[in-house]
Amino acid sequence: MPRMDAAEIEGLVRRARRLAESGGRRVLGIAGPPGAGKSTLAARLVARLDGLAVLVPMDGFHLAQAELERLGRAGRKGAPDTFDAAGYVALLGRLRTAETGTTVYAPAFDRALEEPVAGAVPVPPEVPLVITEGNYLLHDEGPWAGVLPLLDEAWYLDLDDRRRVPRLVARHVRFGKAPAEAERWVERSDEVNARLVARGKSRAHLVVRGTGETP
Repeated sequence: MPRMDAAEIEGLVRRARRLAESGGRRVLGIAGPPGAGKSTLAARLVARLDGLAVLVPMDGFHLAQAELERLGRAGRKGAPDTFDAAGYVALLGRLRTAETGTTVYAPAFDRALEEPVAGAVPVPPEVPLVITEGNYLLHDEGPWAGVLPLLDEAWYLDLDDRRRVPRLVARHVRFGKAPAEAERWVERSDEVNARLVARGKSRAHLVVRGTGETP
């Protein structure tokens, strides 16, 4: 996760807690380029909110590897069209209005398998805050344009490329790619996606900067 001091983390926790305690079901989205630390920040917020929040990752809507191969898109896994964006928007719509007595199940993404896992994340109706994170929450093309209107707040997690890219390469290596293969994948795929993600930064309600600055 980007370097932040204790005061910055506390400020983000307080902001998320205000959403959770504002009445009804709220949805907080955390966007940013690959390797920025979105999932780590989201998980830390959930842990600090003492049962008031649940994490629903956008990555659960990755298309299965077999479908990507059928479509000829396996080499660009992670691009906007390699997700079920309409399904993600539909789930966010369900999550915004908690139905008494009904637990909604969301998919997750298993990085070791590189596959989505259906029904992996239970969202009980009494939990007041859903935190969702992913690359394209602020993307404004196709079905992705339907995400931002469903978020009560959208944060953009920004990290300098000189720190983000090596972290991203290291993550790919950790999950099985050879170093040279990981570097090639980041250059030809992840960084193409990162430039697209950056276009949505101005639409965020809050930019969280990896330099330690939180405006």
